[in-house]
Amino acid sequence: ERTFCIDSHIGHSYVTCHWSPAIVSRWCGSAKSFFTSVTSSGKRRAQRCQCHLTSRRSTRDRLPLPACAARRHGVQLALPHRRCPPAQYRRSATTALCRGHKRLRSSSANKIMTMMRPNRSASSGVAMAGVSAPLVLALSCVLLLLLPAPTTAFKEHDFKNCATSSFCERHRERPDGATAAVYSVEGGAKAFAWHRGGAYTVATLTKAGEATTTTPLVLKLTCYADGVVRVHVEDPKKPRYAVPEVLVDDLDKKKTAFKSVSTAGDRTVLVTANPDVVVTVAHAPLRIAVSVRGVETMVFNARGLFNVELAQEAAAEGESWAESFNAHTDSRPHGPMAIAFDVAFPGAHHVYGIPERATSMSLKETKSGTDGAATSEPYRLYNLDVFEYLHESPFGLYGSIPMMLAHSLGSVGRSGPVTSAIYFNNPTETYIDVSKKVAEGARAAGDETEAHSHWMAESGAMDLFLIPGPTAPAVLRQYTAITGTTQMPPQFSLGYHQCRWNYRDEDDVAKVDAGFDQHDIPYDVLWLDIEHTDGKRYMTWDKNVFPTPQRMIEDVASRGRKMVTIVDPHVKKDPNYPIYKEAETKRYYVLKSDGGVIAHTLSS
Repeated sequence: ERTFCIDSHIGHSYVTCHWSPAIVSRWCGSAKSFFTSVTSSGKRRAQRCQCHLTSRRSTRDRLPLPACAARRHGVQLALPHRRCPPAQYRRSATTALCRGHKRLRSSSANKIMTMMRPNRSASSGVAMAGVSAPLVLALSCVLLLLLPAPTTAFKEHDFKNCATSSFCERHRERPDGATAAVYSVEGGAKAFAWHRGGAYTVATLTKAGEATTTTPLVLKLTCYADGVVRVHVEDPKKPRYAVPEVLVDDLDKKKTAFKSVSTAGDRTVLVTANPDVVVTVAHAPLRIAVSVRGVETMVFNARGLFNVELAQEAAAEGESWAESFNAHTDSRPHGPMAIAFDVAFPGAHHVYGIPERATSMSLKETKSGTDGAATSEPYRLYNLDVFEYLHESPFGLYGSIPMMLAHSLGSVGRSGPVTSAIYFNNPTETYIDVSKKVAEGARAAGDETEAHSHWMAESGAMDLFLIPGPTAPAVLRQYTAITGTTQMPPQFSLGYHQCRWNYRDEDDVAKVDAGFDQHDIPYDVLWLDIEHTDGKRYMTWDKNVFPTPQRMIEDVASRGRKMVTIVDPHVKKDPNYPIYKEAETKRYYVLKSDGGVIAHTLSS
């Protein structure tokens, strides 16, 4: 329970600590009386203290406890074992220790304390803290102005953005209603045909301006348990790639019949297996709305931005469909095949999801809801290993999950908060704009907010799940019924994992492992990055620096810890490397159009 604290600041004094809840609960009540007993130059000073609670001692969070005004003097404190009573505290040049307690041995901690100690003149012994606070503030501002401008290590030129992705650039600037008059449902009162006991309905979707010989698209609506609705648009002439092994194997068994399908005029109403969830399809222009208990919560094509670029047979003479970025070229043999659509969330104040990125949980606008002007890059779904990324950025990182969740706090006409979601079953590169605005006609009803999302995918299937909720637990249950639940992780994986690039040798590993014990920091897993291998060949060891890997692993395990050796999905191209040869023989690699293996040169 030993805890290290620092309290030193010119003008104001504060303590940053690593506390356990037990220590906080014991000392916060008497924090004021204890810290007012700390003196400088033999004088007591009135101090205002406040206490804040943070996480357990297994974390290393900084905690201001207390925020005290020890004016003009820096006080350095370390709170030792919780059994030490306040009377046994004493002041030291570097730390306050409990009598008989072992001195803190962290050299880095002592360095920090030395840096934080008020600077005193060697000749006069006058404390720097005696300088007036306004003067110190003025000097600090001058120093800040003299500092060089911050630089970023983010290599922007290595990654695509909307301007360098032609499909995003084409669709992002389209105004609302751009395709409203393009897509419509044919057939009037007989627009939708039931299939397989009413589990799904099919309608023909025509595209205005297309030649009469063009095969129409097929709109398919499927109903699942709890009122989940799947919107699938297919091109019978050129079926789109559908990613396998993402949806649960028994999804077909979860289909349930629509309770009723009725068409009146240019509108078809479908009641799902959950009578609280109703789907209304407007034929022209195409609009698909999900209502929960009579209130719309999700609207597909609300802004008329749905668009499907159809596959083509051959480019016109002198025209090329190929698109290049840096050294990579996409031949696009069937031409541009992008898909774009918009989904509105009436009444939603916040939208979440589409991880992974370094920004707020509640997704910020990328376009103004007032005038449609871009305020930032759109959110990008494209798996990347970004070593030096930007914070507060819509830029995508390691993972991409095309699931967006919306939440409303309740408003006029709504019984309470509503949570709903969409899942786009498409693995291709995708950009998403988010905007928020006051819904039409809502100003007289409390200025109801409406969140909008505009999805732009490079290619792939138009396969969208509308998840009605209406609560967050219900959304999670409905979503995992489609994609499956997370496998129960092993217990050790839930602890702290220590990893860096890279550990030099077995001695380095032993020192890091021992350091955690020395500083009483619990951890469960130690990771080795690629440098433990023989020349970056996975599932091998560099015998020069890791000569006894089994002994090393068993030593770490003797203290109840695990060791993980990294294996990434790239294999060194070396004909003498058995793993490479086996995968080549069995054709496991991603292949180019000419049948060759896609290979890249990695920096060492």
